Amino acid sequence: MNFVDNVEISAKAGRGGDGKMSFRREIFVAKGGPDGGDGGHGGDIIFRASRNQDTLTTFRYQKEIRAEDGQPGDRRRKHGKTGQDLIVDVPVGTVVSDESDQVLADLTKDGQVETVLRGGNGGFGNAHFVSSTRQAPNFAEKGEPGEAKTLKLEIKMIADVALVGLPNAGKSTFLARVSNASPEIANYPFTTLTPNLGVADIDKSSSLLIADIPGLISGAAEGKGLGHDFLRHIERTKVVLHLIDAYSDDVAKSYQTVRDELIAYSPKLAKKTEVISLTKIEGLDSEIIDDEIASLKKVAKKGTRIEPISSASGQGINDLLYTLKDLVSKANAKKPARKPEEELVVLKITDTKDAWKLTKDKDVYIIRGDSIERFARRTDFNNEQGLNRLKDIMRRLGIMHELRRKKVQAGDKVQIGVDPSNTFKY
Repeated sequence: MNFVDNVEISAKAGRGGDGKMSFRREIFVAKGGPDGGDGGHGGDIIFRASRNQDTLTTFRYQKEIRAEDGQPGDRRRKHGKTGQDLIVDVPVGTVVSDESDQVLADLTKDGQVETVLRGGNGGFGNAHFVSSTRQAPNFAEKGEPGEAKTLKLEIKMIADVALVGLPNAGKSTFLARVSNASPEIANYPFTTLTPNLGVADIDKSSSLLIADIPGLISGAAEGKGLGHDFLRHIERTKVVLHLIDAYSDDVAKSYQTVRDELIAYSPKLAKKTEVISLTKIEGLDSEIIDDEIASLKKVAKKGTRIEPISSASGQGINDLLYTLKDLVSKANAKKPARKPEEELVVLKITDTKDAWKLTKDKDVYIIRGDSIERFARRTDFNNEQGLNRLKDIMRRLGIMHELRRKKVQAGDKVQIGVDPSNTFKY
């Protein structure tokens, strides 16, 4: 199966069902009155994190998803059926955002569910509008359209430790040695074409989730090689483990190449706790190993642990795993730093749902506002009684008063929202 970790899809929640306009007509029942039922609500689009999913391949071929529409109301005040929610299973670690990169859901735990798009409300049937002054309403509401957006799905692996290094640094061999993963291993660059996850058991009570990121090369942050496509997967990790081939011509340069690419991709990555490990030390003299460690200390951050290992013989593996365990535990125990009080931004929550704005475009007066646009979407502009109800709502919101103040003349066009079909003559 191909590994797909970044897709863009079109999503639409269900439309609400239309309300029914009908009057009760039965033998021996005179003037039965309005009995039109309400429409059902449209289904929501819900994303659910599942550990049984590990790729977004499904969405490579299914570029459009939509929830079920609500059913229209019926006679005898029968309520239309609510549309079924669409539940979309995605891998744990998936981030869902919209076209403006606003994050709508960050699914970090198995079974976590988030409603991303809401279905439209069903329209009211004419039975809903009966009152002391309106005995026989001859109109019903339309159902609201469901929310529709282009969604970006992106997997960011949730691992304790990320393995980084140049191609052939020994990442896959190390992961295969310490965990249950079975990555492809061969003696040529870019053996690993996709990120691999493995669980390393440290002792009976603890383990580490380790991610092997495909090899980085110089210029990866600008899109060269393979590593750039997968750098996002180490953004959540607690510790970065740099693996350096002990047989490299210049181990310090190898380390610096990878670190420079991490900084270029995201300065935050450079601040993560890191460990450097010399690999493939079997057969090397201790003096050579000591010289290479000394060379690495000159370029590494102060206090960085440098541990030589051999995945083939197992030399140094246990010590490295316990080091990683301790560093991950310390990272988990850290509390997020609180910003100084003067830097805290306090957002005041205000109720703006009834707010509106009146503008003029050529010969059309345009009204924008969440509440009034919602009522307009539910109104049949070809039904005089329904349109009169909308005008009553506009009076209560002060819109009609503002139109008079702007000296709107009889016959002028008034449009609500961006849809030209929601237009009437004043």
